[in-house]
Amino acid sequence: MAISRVPSWAGGDPIRSIGADGRVDPAHDPRLDREALRKIYRFMLLARVLDDRLIRLQRQGRIGFHIGSLGEEASIIGAAAGLRDTDWLWPCYREFGAALYRGMPLQAYVDNMFGNSGDPVKGRQMPDHWTGRPWNVGSVSSPVGTQIPQAAGMAWAAKLSGDDRVVLVFFGEGATSEGDFHVGMNFAGVYKAPCIFFCRNNEWSISVPRARQTASETFAQKAVAYGVHGVQVDGNDPLAVAWTVQDAVERGRRGEGPTLIEALTYRLGAHSTSDDPRGYRKEAEVEPWKAKDPLPRFRSFLEARGDWSLAEEEAAVADTDRGLKDAIAVAEKTPPPEIESLFEEVYARPTWNLVEQLEEARQARIDRLHLREGK
Repeated sequence: MAISRVPSWAGGDPIRSIGADGRVDPAHDPRLDREALRKIYRFMLLARVLDDRLIRLQRQGRIGFHIGSLGEEASIIGAAAGLRDTDWLWPCYREFGAALYRGMPLQAYVDNMFGNSGDPVKGRQMPDHWTGRPWNVGSVSSPVGTQIPQAAGMAWAAKLSGDDRVVLVFFGEGATSEGDFHVGMNFAGVYKAPCIFFCRNNEWSISVPRARQTASETFAQKAVAYGVHGVQVDGNDPLAVAWTVQDAVERGRRGEGPTLIEALTYRLGAHSTSDDPRGYRKEAEVEPWKAKDPLPRFRSFLEARGDWSLAEEEAAVADTDRGLKDAIAVAEKTPPPEIESLFEEVYARPTWNLVEQLEEARQARIDRLHLREGK
């Protein structure tokens, strides 16, 4: 695979794969077969449908929160498609589509939305804060940017152990204003850790616009200060994103260190179900980005190749609805986690005080039961 040596922030346009004529640029072709292309679109569509249905579920009061990826699906799924199964992915909180792409069952994701005993994080966090060790997906954390140094450390550990796996970490452009971003970049740059810093520049960090985050012309150029390779990519072109991640993976495996990828995209919806963007941005700003919506753009590309059809689209949406309905029915009947789970996986071996607290919690449960029974 040809490796890009000139970061696009040096003056070139962001990397694109799909041209205006619908053809793929041979220089930035991730060389994915027909089924891989269809898989990318299916999971982009899955994420879009789930966003709509989960927002409705939250409005009905059946779940407490949802944070979606409307308009950013190409960046998220395209990045996952550029990794190998053995590579690790550290999410922010919008990348549920990537976790599902990597193999997380829909039931596990829905259980997390309800925080029941089937939840991968055992009900310890709010909805959309999941993890998936079987699929090499790290844990979501609400504090902005904390996953960045964690990913850099995991990448360094892989290098020290002689493992050729690469670690990709997602974050929004707002996280570049946090110290964790600079710590992670500096550490990975010094030790040439095989880490991919994937910045989804969606123009808004909740209500703070991109212009208030940095005086730099781009976020990709921040790589220069840390001796890291930096590149911009059209984040609404999933093939360009996949190629750019493949490129970064190969650089990392060869020992050439980390890459900072700035994916140019846009948050079409609200930050979360707790947010109303009409209070801080004008609809006129959103309209041009709606014309760049990655789903119809990639769907048109596939349809022109004969790789997708309206009938398949309708079947995929119906299948998602059926699967989600079934998963919700199971989740709503699944009991909450047992009190014992609160003390599990805190340390490799429980400490004396955790053992003591566990016994106190068990006794408190027995006491409440006796009180209800009038004993």
